[in-house]
Amino acid sequence: MRLYKYLFATVLSAIATTVTIAQTVTEAIAQTVAEEDSVLIQPKREFRAVWIATVSNLDWPQNARATAELQKRDLLNQLNSHQQTGINAIMFQVRPAADAFYAKSREPWSKYLTGKQGDAPDYDPLEFAIDEAHKRNMELHAWFNPYRATFDGKFNLLSADHITRTKPEWFFIYEGIKLFNPGIPEVREYIVQVVLDVVKNYDVDGIHMDDYFYPYPVRGQVINDADAFAEYGAGFSNVKDWRRDNVDKLIHMLADSIHKYKPTMKFGISPFGIWANKSQHPDGSNTHGGSSYIENFADTRKWMKEGWIDYISPQIYWQIGNRAAAFDTLLDWWSNNTYNRHLYVGLAPYRFYEARSPAFKNPSEIPNQLRLMRDNPRVQGGIYFRSQTLVANANHLADTLKQDFYQFPALPPPMLWRDSVPPNAPQNFIARAERKNIVLKWSMPLPAADSEPVYGYVVYRFTEGQAFDLGDPENILHIQYNTEPVYVDTNVQPGKTYFYVVTALDRMKNESERTPTVAVSLPAL
Repeated sequence: MRLYKYLFATVLSAIATTVTIAQTVTEAIAQTVAEEDSVLIQPKREFRAVWIATVSNLDWPQNARATAELQKRDLLNQLNSHQQTGINAIMFQVRPAADAFYAKSREPWSKYLTGKQGDAPDYDPLEFAIDEAHKRNMELHAWFNPYRATFDGKFNLLSADHITRTKPEWFFIYEGIKLFNPGIPEVREYIVQVVLDVVKNYDVDGIHMDDYFYPYPVRGQVINDADAFAEYGAGFSNVKDWRRDNVDKLIHMLADSIHKYKPTMKFGISPFGIWANKSQHPDGSNTHGGSSYIENFADTRKWMKEGWIDYISPQIYWQIGNRAAAFDTLLDWWSNNTYNRHLYVGLAPYRFYEARSPAFKNPSEIPNQLRLMRDNPRVQGGIYFRSQTLVANANHLADTLKQDFYQFPALPPPMLWRDSVPPNAPQNFIARAERKNIVLKWSMPLPAADSEPVYGYVVYRFTEGQAFDLGDPENILHIQYNTEPVYVDTNVQPGKTYFYVVTALDRMKNESERTPTVAVSLPAL
C-alpha cells in the first residue's frame, strides 16, 4: 500500500500552501453536518474493510521473531477489534516483496514473519487468518504486491531460492530496490501462477492488488527496460504506451485465470487516488497531482470498463476541499467511472499521525467523507489504511464507526455479474424457549438453481409492533459464514415475545427469500 513518503511533491506543495483553506472548508462542512442528522440511513449492504499491512511489520506481526502463539494472539486481537468496530472485510497482505505469508507458495517465507527470509513458521498464517476472519463473519481478501521483489537494498540477505537470485534477468533496480520488469512475458506468467497458488489452495474471498505497478517516479532514477522494449515492444513507437500495455496484459491475464478456477472469486485493485489529471487526459479529473495512468502506467479506468476487475479502491488520501486533489472531486470522478463495477473508497485515517496533515486532526474529516460516500449511490463502501490506526482508535474514529456509522451490521454488496442466482430459503424453521434463551433451528435449503451450495445464514429478529422490514439492518440479529443450522439468542427478556425469520446466503452473499415467521414468548419470571 502507498505510504506517505511516496506522495508526489506537487501534491505535497499544494497541501502545504492550502492548509488554512482546507481547514476552513472542512470546518464549514462539519458545521453544516452538525446541524443536520448525524448519519444518513444505515445501509444493509456496504463493504467495510481494513488493510492489514505486513510489509516492514506495519500492522502484523508486530514482532517477526515472536512465537507462533504470540503472533496468532496479535492477529486475533486485531480481528476482534475490527469485528467490534463493524468491519466486515479484511485485506490481508500475503506477498509484500516476492515472498509469502502462506505455506503453499513457490516463493520463500517472508522475513517479516520469521525474521529471516525462507525460515518457516510453525503454522500457515493465511490459513489461520482466513479461518478466524470467517468465524467473525468477515471476508478475507489476499493482498498481493505484484511487481516489488525487495523492499530494501539488503540483497545479501535474500534466500538462495528467491526469484531475484534464480532469475536475475527479470529485474531492474529502481530507488535501491529490485522490481520485476513488467515488459517480460515470463514475468507476467510467473506472477499469474503466484496468485493462482492462493486461488487454488486457500478459501479466500478475493484477490486484491495495491498500487505498485511501474515504480512511482523519483528524480534522477531511470527505468532500465530499454532491452525489453527492443525485444518485446514491436508495434509501439512510444515506450510509455508499451509499458501501459504490459500492465494491461497482466491484469487481463489475472482476471481470466482467477475466474477460470473460481468464477465467484472477487478481484480488485487499489490504485493511486488520481487516474489522470484533466491536464494530462481529457477524461481525467479536475486535480493537479501524480496519477496512476501517467506515473505507474496503470490504466485502472480501462480495467473497470473492460470488466477485468470487480472492484476498485482508489486511495483518495486527501481531505475534502484540498486544492490539488480534493476528496469530494475525486469521489465524484471515480463514481462516474465505475462502469457498473464496485467502488470501495480507500480512506486515510493514518494521516492523523502526520504533522503535515492538519486537516486529518479534525475528528469530523473522515466522518464527513463517509457521509459523502453514503450520499452517492455509486459508492458501495470503503477500506481504511490501516489496521493499527483503527485498533488505536486514532482521532476516535473506531468509536465513531462503532457507535454511529457501523452501529448495525452490513452484508457485503452482491456482484451480480459474478453470480445473480440466490439460494433457496432454509427449511423446517423452528424456535423455542430453553431456560433463559431462545434456540433457533432449521434445515439446509433445497439446491439453488445454479447448484451453488449455501455458504451462511442471516437471522432477523422483530418485537411486537415493529415493522417486518428485512431491508433495515437494525433488524439483523446475526450473520454467520458457516452452514451450522442453529443459533441461540441469549439477548432476550422474560415475558417478551420475539419474531424470527432466517435467510440463506451463497458465497457471493446473494440472499434467499425468508423462512416463515416464528414467534416465541419467553416465560415471565
